[in-house]
Amino acid sequence: VSQNGDALQFAADELRADREVVLAAVSQDAFALTHAADELRADREVVLAAVSQNGDALQVAADELRADREVVLAAVSQDGCALTYAADELRADREVVLAAVSQDGCALTYAADELRADREVVLAAVSQHGRALCSAADELRADREVVLAAVSQNGDALQFAADELRADREVVLAAVSQDAFALTHAADELRADREVDRP
Repeated sequence: VSQNGDALQFAADELRADREVVLAAVSQDAFALTHAADELRADREVVLAAVSQNGDALQVAADELRADREVVLAAVSQDGCALTYAADELRADREVVLAAVSQDGCALTYAADELRADREVVLAAVSQHGRALCSAADELRADREVVLAAVSQNGDALQFAADELRADREVVLAAVSQDAFALTHAADELRADREVDRP
């Protein structure tokens, strides 16, 4: 299992319940956790080893560890979208969500509504992945600074901006400079503007 963690699936039950064997397996392949005995999927050290190797392994951890702040922070620091497997209270934890969106802006999708309306969290998300703007609260899709950060990272994010910002010349220019095809999401009057059409 230290060469191929997934080989744990073929091991006898007593080996799948052996802490040392399972630790070796999950250190090589985090998803070997799937084949571990239930008590080891609830073992904090084993799960920390797995999620540090691949944050998505959080999905097969015991429920109590999906509610463990340190375990979830380790998982989302490795893969921000592992936030989807975290307990609800941690999806509403600002520090956990900031760690997740800093690793992968798209993790904003899995954050609690109040954090999708938190300007700092959304700025961190769209700076990492502009299209995360689609998961932001409406008022932040109308926030010029947030939208500029999003379209500067990914021009295509313009499609998720509030109408008034899709008609804002500076915002559209920033989007088109990053991705010429973003012009398709601009307001009609700017799509017809020769200066915007040829940045």
